[in-house]
Amino acid sequence: MKSQASILQQLIAQGEHGRQDFKYKIDDAPKLARSVSAFANTDGGRLLIGVRDDGTIHGVRSEEEIFMMHAAAYKYCTPQPTIQFETLHVPTAPHEGRLRTVVICTVMPSPIKPVCALEEGQRPTAYIRVADENIVASPIHLAIWRQEGHLQGEAFADSDEERALLASVNAHPEGLTLNQILKANSQLAIARSYATMVLARFIRFGLLQIIRRGNQWIMVPA
Repeated sequence: MKSQASILQQLIAQGEHGRQDFKYKIDDAPKLARSVSAFANTDGGRLLIGVRDDGTIHGVRSEEEIFMMHAAAYKYCTPQPTIQFETLHVPTAPHEGRLRTVVICTVMPSPIKPVCALEEGQRPTAYIRVADENIVASPIHLAIWRQEGHLQGEAFADSDEERALLASVNAHPEGLTLNQILKANSQLAIARSYATMVLARFIRFGLLQIIRRGNQWIMVPA
């Protein structure tokens, strides 16, 4: 049977990626909630609490940190995601007598999206995990989740506006932002809210994709 130390070292060796994040310490519960939101809204993932960005084991120093971690998971996220906590006690070096505590916080993909992080004085914000970053979800993602949460199925309409929106993206394989799509169809005076709804439906039907490029969300042909 593998020791807790070897299990942890195998996880650390993977580095930070789409389903794993390192947290050196917990001193801002709402900030930690962003990671929880991102994992819950994407493919799930785990937080290694007490591990520095370079993989060094720092350890969770106090019960207060563990309390803040639980608060981030539940008090500062809505709806509450499903999370499993596992506490490991490992030496930081072979034969070192002192043990350090690392908490593995495993976040499950949420069946109800979006899971939003709550921060004082701000609106609830949904995040998505992209590579090793937590990115604010776009209006398109929010529309996709609304449609998935309230519709069992939907007939695909084929209006002039919808054909124009789809054609403008297909004509630009490099991709377009929502603003660029609206500009390309400015003669039709399509409302942003309507375009967002239609593009979200196109993505759900597999006609388009939404990807992150640089610091922008763009739509590309499927």
